Amino acid sequence: MAAYVIFLRESPIRDPAALSAYVDVIQESPRDPNMKLLVLYGAQHELEGKAPDGAVVLEFPTVEAAKAWYNSPGYQKALPHRKKAADYRGFIVQGM
Repeated sequence: MAAYVIFLRESPIRDPAALSAYVDVIQESPRDPNMKLLVLYGAQHELEGKAPDGAVVLEFPTVEAAKAWYNSPGYQKALPHRKKAADYRGFIVQGM
């Protein structure tokens, strides 16, 4: 059953250099063949409540595959840079 990793950026970027370092590390890491990028900071249209500053949605075949990607050495190396760059919420939602 598909699983979706969702990252919501809660505030504007406070450290552009940290975000750049995050992007560099991500681009150096091998791409997970189980991951499908669905949303990357596209235009938002509020429906209920305030929209986040930005959103990313990644699709994986299972929750286990999503957790494996998140906990992988490559992503864990990049993660501190993203956390330094801005405030985020991240979670996994299991699909139907």
